[in-house]
Amino acid sequence: MAENSKRWGEIARRYRTYIKLEKRLSANTVESYMRDLEQFAHFVLRMWDVPPRKVESQMIERYMARLYDRGFEKSSQARVLSGLKSFFNYLLLTDAIEASPVEFVEAPKFGRRLPDVLSTDEIDRILAAIDRTTLKGVRDDAMLELLYSCGLRVSELISLRVCDLFFGEGYIRVIGKGDKQRLVPVSDTAREKVYAYLDRRKGKRSNEETLFLNNRGGRLSRVMIFTIIRQAVLRAGIDKQVSPHTFRHSFATHLLEGGASIRQVQEMLGHENIATTEIYTHLDAAHLRETVERHLPI
Repeated sequence: MAENSKRWGEIARRYRTYIKLEKRLSANTVESYMRDLEQFAHFVLRMWDVPPRKVESQMIERYMARLYDRGFEKSSQARVLSGLKSFFNYLLLTDAIEASPVEFVEAPKFGRRLPDVLSTDEIDRILAAIDRTTLKGVRDDAMLELLYSCGLRVSELISLRVCDLFFGEGYIRVIGKGDKQRLVPVSDTAREKVYAYLDRRKGKRSNEETLFLNNRGGRLSRVMIFTIIRQAVLRAGIDKQVSPHTFRHSFATHLLEGGASIRQVQEMLGHENIATTEIYTHLDAAHLRETVERHLPI
């Protein structure tokens, strides 16, 4: 077992380098893939004690059945299978195997759930619930305004730098997944709120490069953003599960409802595949009714 365990470790290290440097996956995706791979390798070693090149389809099926029995959500099962597919494709690429054992393993079937969306009134209520008399409040107000009005991922928000602000030209530079850059238009309201925050934070000992800072002058964490949003939602009296991604969902939906094309929304969100953007093309019945009443003769 020791020899095969060593072999899994060696290949896993090379695979990490491949997906990080060549595939340019985000740090979170890399860690997720490697964590899932480590757990799969442990299962295979314990059950069959074979190296990666000896893994067979039925072994993967047994592992997926184990995840199901342990109550893993279908989305989590699909993520694990996607990671294993990526790993064995790497082995194919390096000629370590002749065929992928994942090829004929069925992915879990589940319907695509439409994301929760906040109305513009709910967005306003959340922002209004922030106490803007403090530096923290001015920061949170500017931060959530940018999160919504630019449709940012939480990782993109916390990594924004002062040098990414091109307010004179009317946009911000966003570093997305795989370190891909995109330019996103910024509203006058967001620009004013960011200026107000930068003015208030002058003289504070801080990392001058990062835009939004914690109380110690360092970069905010993802957990802190979730906490800030949860507290604002609670104060606003909104009975919904709201995360940073809810703001992004709402941004995309409101753009489409306002007449933006699916291609424009794709570019703003930084989606590589337009199929990912198409989940936002749902419009509620009330909006459709209003559109008909506004544009069709009675």
